[in-house]
Amino acid sequence: MQSGRGNEVFDVIIVGGGVMGSATAYHAAKRGLRTLLLEQFDFLHHRGSSHGESRTIRATYPQHHYYPLVMESYTLWQQAQAQIGYTVYFPAHHLDIGPAQEPILRAVIDNCRRHAMPHEIFNRRQLAAKFPGRIDMPDDWIGIFNRLGGIIKPTKAVAMFQSLAHKNGAVLKDKAEVIDVKKEGENGVVVFTSNGESYRGRKCVVTVGAWVNKLVKKVSGVELPIQPLETHVFYWRVKEGHEGDFAVGGDFPTFASCTGEGGIYVYGTPSLEFPGLVKVAVHGGNPCDPDKRPWGSGYRVQDLKKWIQHTFMGLVDSSEPVVKQACMYSMTPDEDFIVDFLGGEFGKDVVVGGGFSGHGFKMAPVIGRVLTELAVDGVASGVDIKPFRISRFSMNSRI
Repeated sequence: MQSGRGNEVFDVIIVGGGVMGSATAYHAAKRGLRTLLLEQFDFLHHRGSSHGESRTIRATYPQHHYYPLVMESYTLWQQAQAQIGYTVYFPAHHLDIGPAQEPILRAVIDNCRRHAMPHEIFNRRQLAAKFPGRIDMPDDWIGIFNRLGGIIKPTKAVAMFQSLAHKNGAVLKDKAEVIDVKKEGENGVVVFTSNGESYRGRKCVVTVGAWVNKLVKKVSGVELPIQPLETHVFYWRVKEGHEGDFAVGGDFPTFASCTGEGGIYVYGTPSLEFPGLVKVAVHGGNPCDPDKRPWGSGYRVQDLKKWIQHTFMGLVDSSEPVVKQACMYSMTPDEDFIVDFLGGEFGKDVVVGGGFSGHGFKMAPVIGRVLTELAVDGVASGVDIKPFRISRFSMNSRI
């Protein structure tokens, strides 16, 4: 193995250049740390979870521990885009709809009240008055409306974090697939790439998305319970003459819908990236090997078509999507993140960020801060990472 940077020792080496790794590189470099970001493919590639045209940001979670992360992220997104000089965050209102007794929605309401989040609860008639002729739901459903929604531009956001990291002195290398990480005495770690190079660092952060279980198992023997899923986002045509009724910048919200037991969880955004098209998709996907993608046709698309037809009152053509984009999820059994030290022989020298389960992108700025602080300081300020510990799972390990 030849050293990729001579005898240089980095303060932190980040493996994986998606949004989480790029945000970590940004925070590390901003602190003046010698930072290296390694990506196995081209930067801004479309094979993982960080590409595309839009992601929802919302504060209405059923779990209490996400609220402070989302609220800090709103601030950090705006700070970062002010530094780069272009916009990645577009404000919007947010609407959740579903059966009135659905446990997820009851928990969302409880969370709104617990955190004093301003919100309104609508019945079918009230929702129709709020969005006349555009959004409908069954009589036994409710809507939860609040002002903390919005859209993030993902590929643009990753580019933003990488540019800011580089501006602050980080070294960025793509086409650098990491195949192993080894402990180097008391001095940190050595990271090895498939092209025969090696890099020395005091600390290492692993943020490789759908590949995290493969790499962590190779490095440590720990098998994380993370299942890669292939998922799809779809764009549907708004009926001519009604395009403005569904556009960002007006009153149309980002939205989510839990349809009850055995049903689908739908989410979507107003028209932004493709004028006259609204994004509506299903949370979930089909299990796959990220290196052997099936590039399938979609997940529960027929159920989604029915939801669109009934909810948007015929103003969105539900016959077929006009744009389809493939993406990856990295799902944990409880759909909570993994943000923790790898442990074992690595102790606190290697930190893992993964299992973001299709809802982590919005929190990338604060996750990047947390991963940087865990790696460098050994503790993250202002965040309880207990819900994200690896130890909550029963692990198979050789260490």
